[in-house]
Amino acid sequence: QVQLVESGGGLVQPGGSLRLSCAASGSIVSIYAMGWYRQAPGKQRELVAGVTSGGSTNYADSVKGRFTISRDNAKNTVSLQMNSLKPEDTAVYYCNAEILPLVAIATIRNYWGQGTQVTVSS
Repeated sequence: QVQLVESGGGLVQPGGSLRLSCAASGSIVSIYAMGWYRQAPGKQRELVAGVTSGGSTNYADSVKGRFTISRDNAKNTVSLQMNSLKPEDTAVYYCNAEILPLVAIATIRNYWGQGTQVTVSS
């Protein structure tokens, strides 16, 4: 069974930094795109940053220049370095990955982590 496990959330003051990490585990054939989404109270879940298996990245306009996504294909991990954090970055952050699992009849599926809370407040 494939799982995504996140770590690294917490409380930080405005202007501070946090690093989120996500590790995929289980019976995996291949991992394609990976990314981070966030959902603030009362708002829809939105894409924060994504990275392809080849390393191409994309970012939401609101985080460009402040956040950096990276992945380690050998370790099946994806990370999000968040700098210059603002109160509006407060949300639950979710790891997402397109994974082909090692099962008898396999198709590429979207997997989600359990979410990690990021709170930016003084």
